[in-house]
Amino acid sequence: MTAQSVSSPPSTTYARKANTARRNLMLADIFTHAVLITVTVIMLFPIFWVISTSFKPQAEVESSTVTLFPQRFTLENYNFLLNDLSARDPATGQDINLFWRWGLNSLGIALITTFIGVFLAASCAYALSRFKFPGRGGVLTSFLVTQMFPGAILIIPLYNLLKEFGLLNSWAGLTLAYCTVALPFSVWMLKGFFDAIPYDLEEAAIVDGCTPFGAYWRITLPLALPGIAVVGFFNFMTAWNEFMLALTFMSGETSKTLPVGLRGFIFQFNTDWHYMAAGSVLVTIPVMFVFFFAQRGLISGLTAGGVKG
Repeated sequence: MTAQSVSSPPSTTYARKANTARRNLMLADIFTHAVLITVTVIMLFPIFWVISTSFKPQAEVESSTVTLFPQRFTLENYNFLLNDLSARDPATGQDINLFWRWGLNSLGIALITTFIGVFLAASCAYALSRFKFPGRGGVLTSFLVTQMFPGAILIIPLYNLLKEFGLLNSWAGLTLAYCTVALPFSVWMLKGFFDAIPYDLEEAAIVDGCTPFGAYWRITLPLALPGIAVVGFFNFMTAWNEFMLALTFMSGETSKTLPVGLRGFIFQFNTDWHYMAAGSVLVTIPVMFVFFFAQRGLISGLTAGGVKG
């Protein structure tokens, strides 16, 4: 019997190699999905734990027995925050709900910061993108350099400035501070979008009778809406989640924002984790609503800004 007669046919060899390749590919997919599922569970577990804790009574939270799910489901924590957490308003002398007042402060400051920040960033970024003037490179560099320093070093100079102008413990002062922090990143972000929009479109609009501002308002801004959505969301998140500046510049129980107000549940020797958890869940609801409402524009904005031409 010759060696050729005992060897496997070519078709059998190819089939065996194909089966081996498919098996290896399937094992690789299983391993990849297992890793992704594990990482996802690890990332989502703190969120699950906060939500679970928010529905536990205080005795269960402070118990030595740790449980993943509430043994006694309760809404008392949410009821306390939304209805029972109150203090006297020094302006009116009436009792007000502190959580709603903190939420109003945070929402108002975040919205004002978003509108002012987007307006200033769009104007500045457009000028840096379209016009060549002395000092243009220095302005861009200064915006970039400011991002290299930790935000904590801004607290003292900002505090002195706001005190000098009488803006401490006011929405205007805290909004000004937030715009100062968010503006450099916003300008750099929007400049990339304006650079990606051909100037020929504006020139064509000017030829058709538009003023330079009209071309900017009617042509460039609509095309840059994905970038504006990203910058607006960034400004909103900066103002909504910020803690240090709000803690330093806003005094008085009714002037606090939500992050600072929730800190009041942390005491010297213990922490009301059940109230903290319920407040954390409530704080995330507006942000989730904004994100899910604008996620298409945010995703396209994060990817489109890097394409030029």
